[in-house]
Amino acid sequence: MFNVKGKVVVITGASSGIGEATARLLAQQGAHVVIGARRVERLHALASSIRSEGESVEFQALDVTRLEEMQSIVDLALTRYGRLDVVVNNAGLMPLSPLEALKVDEWNRMIDVNIRGVLHGIAAGLPVMRKQGAGQFINIASIGAYAVTPTASVYCATKYAVRAITEGLRLEVGGDIRVTLVSPGVTESELAETITDVGAREFMKDYRRVSIPASAIAQSILYAISQPAEVDVNEIVVRPTATLV
Repeated sequence: MFNVKGKVVVITGASSGIGEATARLLAQQGAHVVIGARRVERLHALASSIRSEGESVEFQALDVTRLEEMQSIVDLALTRYGRLDVVVNNAGLMPLSPLEALKVDEWNRMIDVNIRGVLHGIAAGLPVMRKQGAGQFINIASIGAYAVTPTASVYCATKYAVRAITEGLRLEVGGDIRVTLVSPGVTESELAETITDVGAREFMKDYRRVSIPASAIAQSILYAISQPAEVDVNEIVVRPTATLV
């Protein structure tokens, strides 16, 4: 049913949430998944689970803020499987806070992971895809890439940047390489656990009462990958059907 069997897919931020759900789903559909994240013990458990189902996976510790580590996981994919079909730039942070809280270290960390991490994924994967004459980047943004909310100024700025980078990449690469932006609405994940500001944390608890499972975003990623080579799904926004009153 899906045109993903045998494709080699690198997924960042794969130790939980959307990254984990995507790795499981794509492996079930016959893709070779190469997963990376900082929490190696989580990767090991996920890889063991995928392999127990007879599916294909490799894993490696990955800090997307370090270009050499991003290049290393792409090299792992090439060494193990001989090609690179898709890079899912999923790793991200969301430590929300009011600007007046001056959590500068958290701002900088978000910029490093959410923006620089995507750029590193592109830098590592693009030369390979150019040489192959084919490939696909799937960059995970957020509904925060379309509207700014209080306490989310910096987070939204990083996601606006991901949206801009994705569109710029699409315009530049031409017909051989596909580029997709996936923007989740409120999704079950561990993102909110990085919030240290008390007010923002309490607000997010209430805001996330209505959410969709990470598997819903994985299905959107699968849809984008599975299209025929001549079809490029550029942008997908996925929100819960229900809304908070």
